[in-house]
Amino acid sequence: MTATLDRPISDAPTGTPGPPVRTVASRPAPEAAGLTAAQVEELGRRLDAIRDRVVADRGERDAAYIHSVIRTQRYLEIGGRALLFAGVLPPAWIAGTALLSASKIIENMELGHNIMHGQWDWMRDPKIHSTTWDWDNTSPAEAWKYTHNYEHHTYTNVVGRDRDVGYGILRMSDEQEWRPYFLLNPLWNALLATFFQWGVALHDLEAEKIAAGERSLRSVWPQLKAIGRKVRRQFTKDYIAFPALAGPFLLPVLAGNATANLVRNLWSHAVIFCGHFPDGAVQFSEEQLEDETRGQWYLRQMLGSANLEGGPLFHLMTGNLSFQIEHHLFPDLPSNRYAEIAPEIRAICAEYGLEYTSGTLPKQYLQVLRTINRLALPPKKA
Repeated sequence: MTATLDRPISDAPTGTPGPPVRTVASRPAPEAAGLTAAQVEELGRRLDAIRDRVVADRGERDAAYIHSVIRTQRYLEIGGRALLFAGVLPPAWIAGTALLSASKIIENMELGHNIMHGQWDWMRDPKIHSTTWDWDNTSPAEAWKYTHNYEHHTYTNVVGRDRDVGYGILRMSDEQEWRPYFLLNPLWNALLATFFQWGVALHDLEAEKIAAGERSLRSVWPQLKAIGRKVRRQFTKDYIAFPALAGPFLLPVLAGNATANLVRNLWSHAVIFCGHFPDGAVQFSEEQLEDETRGQWYLRQMLGSANLEGGPLFHLMTGNLSFQIEHHLFPDLPSNRYAEIAPEIRAICAEYGLEYTSGTLPKQYLQVLRTINRLALPPKKA
């Protein structure tokens, strides 16, 4: 379950108490609510120092890392597609689909997500830059960078401002007004997971506002055309061009490509939801943003995110979003540095009495599903 703070994180800069956040009885407030304004700002200075240290140390080993990931992803894709051409043989189809699935996951999460975050802009390589990189996804890069890099990372877990809370179709917070539509919360979640890249594109489009009549089709027409171009490109590549190259063996190639896209969608959805909605992740109200300081922003990122536990290969396959706390603190630092600074962040949390939410993927995802199912039902009367 997620949690809301029931008292101010700290005093406002003027010395007057900050606005309280509404309490949800089923979600206990973390001890972090007891920090003073001075403690929060000292926390901010210490986190700034960690960021400055990593920025000053960026160099050849970081560049070597991202180049090696790009090579690995491309080799996986080439190998997967080659094996699928022999996909009439079940072992070749299974191996080819597995390799292609892994390549698509790495391309979306460790490459697309992180490069478009600007994590590698310091290299000044026009081929690996947030302004030029695009990904194998139906969501156009520019639209995604606005909804994710700006809206989500600025207003992390602020109900009503962070549109990633529910992606416009799910009820993921007690603070969201219940409607009969949410009785199908589990179904909507299953559909979102299955067609996650399409859900992200519709999320960027603010489809829920179009359905509610708050935005006209004319106002989003340029964005719709951009999505159409991405859809046409991906559909042609995965469902026409490569199957056609296989000639009489087009069906195994078509099935392998569709399965790889499905695996990528399900994996991305699970990792992202486990980073934001398991037990221990905190949600905030819009009032909490008033006069928010740098230290308070850092604190909100720490409390609103959750990590996943695993080995180096697991972290690579999550795009290092298994270090979601570190990513939300420092979204533009190279992703390979998150594992290095995670013990330091955990130690700081322990020092300040903050919960450092972390767990295995199965454990976290079961908690997410439990929350989705609970929030499908109308709230109990006080």
